[in-house]
Amino acid sequence: MNRDYRTRFNSYYDELKWLYCELYENSIPEFTSLCEGLERYYDERSQQLRQADQERLEKPQWYKNNQMLGMMMYTDNFAEDLNGISANLDYIKACGVNYLHLMPLMESPDGRDDGGYAVADFRRVKPKLGTIDDLEKLAGKCRKQGISICLDFVMNHTSEDHEWAIRAKNGEREYQNRYYFYDNFDIPSQFEKTVPQVFPTTAPGNFTYNPETGKFVMTTFYPYQWDLNYRNPIVLNEMIFNLLFLVNKGIDIIRIDAVPYIWKQLGTNCRNLPQVHNIVRILRIICEIVCPGVLLLGEVVMEPDKVVPYFGSAEKPECHMLYNVTTMAATWHTVATKDVRLLKRQMDIVNALPKEYVFLNYLRCHDDIGWGLDYRYLRQFGIEEIPHKKFLNDFFSGQYPYSFARGELYNAEPQSGDARICGTTASLCGIEKAAYERKEYELKCAIRYHLTLHAYMLSQSGIPMIYSGDELAQENDYTYHKDARRCSDSRYLHRGKFDWKAAGKRNIVKSTENEVYWRLQRLIRVRKEFSVFDSDAFVRTVETYDNSVLGIIREKNYEKLVCLYNFSDRDKTAWINETDGQYINLITNNCCEAKAVGIPAFGFAWLMRN
Repeated sequence: MNRDYRTRFNSYYDELKWLYCELYENSIPEFTSLCEGLERYYDERSQQLRQADQERLEKPQWYKNNQMLGMMMYTDNFAEDLNGISANLDYIKACGVNYLHLMPLMESPDGRDDGGYAVADFRRVKPKLGTIDDLEKLAGKCRKQGISICLDFVMNHTSEDHEWAIRAKNGEREYQNRYYFYDNFDIPSQFEKTVPQVFPTTAPGNFTYNPETGKFVMTTFYPYQWDLNYRNPIVLNEMIFNLLFLVNKGIDIIRIDAVPYIWKQLGTNCRNLPQVHNIVRILRIICEIVCPGVLLLGEVVMEPDKVVPYFGSAEKPECHMLYNVTTMAATWHTVATKDVRLLKRQMDIVNALPKEYVFLNYLRCHDDIGWGLDYRYLRQFGIEEIPHKKFLNDFFSGQYPYSFARGELYNAEPQSGDARICGTTASLCGIEKAAYERKEYELKCAIRYHLTLHAYMLSQSGIPMIYSGDELAQENDYTYHKDARRCSDSRYLHRGKFDWKAAGKRNIVKSTENEVYWRLQRLIRVRKEFSVFDSDAFVRTVETYDNSVLGIIREKNYEKLVCLYNFSDRDKTAWINETDGQYINLITNNCCEAKAVGIPAFGFAWLMRN
């Protein structure tokens, strides 16, 4: 056995066994099976991947610096299949991207789950996207070009078409025990009293009747997604082996989907239970033993006090990275209200966290925008939750007077009036409307706003994530309305095909694509040039004495950067007074003072102290 593996295994053995036995009493045979599996998957790990592990062990901060830039995309939307992505890596590399998040691509049923989150086989790629060998080849090619690949790992559930589910339908008790099956609705009715519904409109309830067995099965998300029973140690073991199979194919970052939901307990809300953290810690330990160069990214779409615990502690870390969900929502709130106070508060909360914590920052993603805002804080400004959510949804769906946004509602609930918003960044910040109406001044402002929002994202601590197409200001795709399988899900509004014609226009002077692409590239290059953009830089907000202008100061290694963002449709003055020398505007290269700085409508400034 490899000496490095044995050393790591021995150092973690006691904690791993303790965590496992706390979850599963009297399960020593299953624990032994797990340990044997870890050794087997380490032995199968290629020499190239072991070498990459060692290089990252020697540089544990490798993902925390200003060089990291992510892009997320759907394989079929971007280039039809995995080989298409491989053929277009030059474009991805030219965008400055070295972290590529491929949206779910494991085998799932067509027609019922185009999103890919109902996995029928954790070891097979969807046939239309290629094969597992194609994925491994792409990962190898990316590694040679310095690009890390991130893949979703759906832990909470499987598709009803998964082998386990099929055997459960056939009456095999062993496989029914891998899910939550109940002979009648007595126990499910007790769960329903305390467990919230994720999609009350499109998928109400948390259980689905299965006619093949005559039983009820837990389905937290959708009826065709069966929740896995992690009270069964075989489930945890097998899912860990599935994870290790993927990382041995060259996956660098595992995005753990819906991680807060994976442990169920009657009488609770089945969210964020202590056992979840035990499982995530087990996953972290196993990665440290078998594949220490692999990162865990937790998908925790909740308020900060629920998100932060998934980092674990300094002594017992859990996830390497988490999504900065609340800042994304607060950003779009600020776009609609032109008031930065909530966003400033959100930044103060995040910036006060330990520098070891790494967040992924984004403007848009594959999902909708939900309004999980801090309404207790907003109430002091006379903002109440229900009418404010209506205002936000009206604004971003273009129903509010003078709105420049063009989005659509998602999961609207007629009774409560609640809903979420879909749309691309370009369409939500006014580019689509201005271009359609051929209003030159409005288009100029919208392009500026698009870049300002990206500049703000790039100046947050952590890893910035660009949603594929945003680098070209790609607009909404309304063709989904004509697709019978997708028309009921407005998230396909921003999940359109990548526009390769638009990509070609990035070299046509004065086109929208040209202005957005190359200006964004300049921002990316500036970010990679200065250490002040590192995740461990000291960051604080600064008072601008204007509620529509956000001020941020970043400092590291004697570098000091003042970032100013105008969320107003009028030119503004940021009433700052930094008297510690001359500054240079990193975008215009002009020298200036960091005093009473003028910012154009929807514009920004990055000022670096000389």
